[in-house]
This record gives sequence, structure tokens and C-alpha cells, in this order.
Amino acid sequence: MSRNTKINAVLLLAVAALAVLPLVLGLGDHKEEPFAGADAEAETAITEIEPDYEPWFSPLYEPPSGEVESALFALQAALGAGVLAYYFGLRRGRRQGEQRAAEALRDAPAGD
Repeated sequence: MSRNTKINAVLLLAVAALAVLPLVLGLGDHKEEPFAGADAEAETAITEIEPDYEPWFSPLYEPPSGEVESALFALQAALGAGVLAYYFGLRRGRRQGEQRAAEALRDAPAGD
């Protein structure tokens, strides 16, 4: 197993542990919505500190339900992952193409 494969395996295990451990350890069991987003947590904390607080801005679009909001967030994450995968795939393909072209030039007869 190469060094890069080992590093990738360790990173994959770390990501899986970060996703699974909070569920296994029961972190957030004491909350009504255990894994609410940071925005909801901040809103709760602000209203506890200052009940009369009025936000400076309002959202441009307010989804009709939490499910729609989750779906839009998942769509955004999928699009971002797709863009990143395309970029890294394009870079790798170009690098492989350059390597093949360099090998073809090196292997070509001297008279050509």
C-alpha cells in the first residue's frame, strides 16, 4: 500500500468518525432538535440574551418548510461537490495528457 493510499484511508476514516461519533455517543439527545444548524443555535442564543433583538436584515427567500430548506442545502452541496470533482478531474486529465504527449515525443523516432 502506497503512502498516498494510507493517507487517503486515514482521512476517510476520520471523516466517517466525525459523521458517526456524534450519533453513537448521543451528543445532542438533551435537545429538541439535536443537530440544528448554527444559524438556529445562534438565533436561540441571541433571543435568550436579548429578547427584544430585531435583526438588521431579512432573508431574500424564506423556504416554506424545513424540508425545502434541507433540500436546497443538499442541492447546493451536491452542486459544489460536482464543481470540485469536475475541476480536479480536469486537472488530472490534463496532467495525464501532458505525460502521454511527452512520452510520445520521447518515444518518437529522431527523424520525425
